[in-house]
Amino acid sequence: MKRNRIYKLLLAGAVPFLLVSCFAAKEYDRPNIVEEENFRTNNLPQDSLSMATVSWREVFNDPILQQHIETGLEENIDIRVALQQILAAEAYVKQGKAGYFPSLNGNASLTHQELSQNSQFGGFFSSINQYEISTSLSWEADIWGKIRSQKRAFGAQYLQSVAAHKAVKTRLIANIASTYYQLLATDEQIKITKETIKNRENSLETTKALKDAGNVTEVGVKQTEAQLYTAKAILVDLQQQSRLLENTLSILLGESPMEIQRSELETQTITTELKAGVPAQLLSNRPDVLAAEYNYRNAFEMTNVARSNFYPSITLSATGGLQSLDFDNLFSTNSLFATIVGGLAQPIFNKRQIRTQFEVSEAQQEQARLEFKQAILTASKEVSDAMFSYDAATEKIELKQKEFLAYQKATDYSEQLLNNGLANYLEVLRSRENALNSQLDLINAKFNQLKSMVDLYKALGGGWQ
Repeated sequence: MKRNRIYKLLLAGAVPFLLVSCFAAKEYDRPNIVEEENFRTNNLPQDSLSMATVSWREVFNDPILQQHIETGLEENIDIRVALQQILAAEAYVKQGKAGYFPSLNGNASLTHQELSQNSQFGGFFSSINQYEISTSLSWEADIWGKIRSQKRAFGAQYLQSVAAHKAVKTRLIANIASTYYQLLATDEQIKITKETIKNRENSLETTKALKDAGNVTEVGVKQTEAQLYTAKAILVDLQQQSRLLENTLSILLGESPMEIQRSELETQTITTELKAGVPAQLLSNRPDVLAAEYNYRNAFEMTNVARSNFYPSITLSATGGLQSLDFDNLFSTNSLFATIVGGLAQPIFNKRQIRTQFEVSEAQQEQARLEFKQAILTASKEVSDAMFSYDAATEKIELKQKEFLAYQKATDYSEQLLNNGLANYLEVLRSRENALNSQLDLINAKFNQLKSMVDLYKALGGGWQ
């Protein structure tokens, strides 16, 4: 009867806590910080599809570039570090799942005590040896949702690490592709500059002949010679840039600096239709946005944990085992002992540690919310920037092609007039210089178009699928 009364009292005391537990830990709700009307992507083809869902193997159709990307995904150091972070977060998830289980510890001890003769038992014993083999068990009831919130926090941290790995993968693919395209553009500029040097060497010989014929002065010869040296200096810079780009791409591939196998710029084509999808898809496609949200969710759950520390905790502990003053009797049934303790602990005054922890958690939660919002705003900006840049580069290619053709014709005409003594050599020099610069700018415009496509693919969260 007494036992039944004790059980009823315990149950009656536990019911209020179980009822209040619904209010201690708040449920996570995604913050409403996605404002689609503020996404400046009106010039983008928007529908339910997005180029982010297209595999990078279809976006980048150069076989050599595909091989470089595959190598980078396997060997890049950042990718491998991100994988280790996932493994660490997975260990915490397992810890969170085990939070509901009791703690069980084993103990084996020998206690030797020398007694004073004036002590309570000193007249009977000079020394005492006590042998003990025991196990202790402790368990805390999740009344306020503390363990549940901690488990969710660890889960969010794990998902954040997975999203972070995807973000690293997206950035890596974009960096490899951009560097590869820039290397091809530099190769094309080197090719054009070498042809220019050869032409200017011929022009220098022609100018010297015209000087001997009295059609130009020594000034014209020196100006033509200076243009030749200018082109050679440009070639030195371009060759240096090519080597630096090879080194950069080698590191992205997880390799020591080496010569990079590559194709040509003129073989690169854009076959994927540029679609941004609807703005809300950034939440599901952009891994860095997902990582920011999981970081906010982790902070939200940790605030729940900090809030639960204000409430009392109910614990149950038990200890049992063998205890004896004589080792020969240690494993006797008379050496058995057991202790069961149920406790209720309410924090009253602890140097403001609980209050401080809660206030810090709230501040960190708000910080994570703002970082989540910033990630969304940054994503929308990057999408808009990439598309505007692509449109501008495409338009500029057409203009630069027309500009180069005009300068090329102007150069041909001025050289013919100069050979017939009807033009000033300065006109020829200007035409040659403008034609070279226009041709180099045209290559840059083609590279910018390819880079803008890569940036848009990255901004939409493509590459990790």
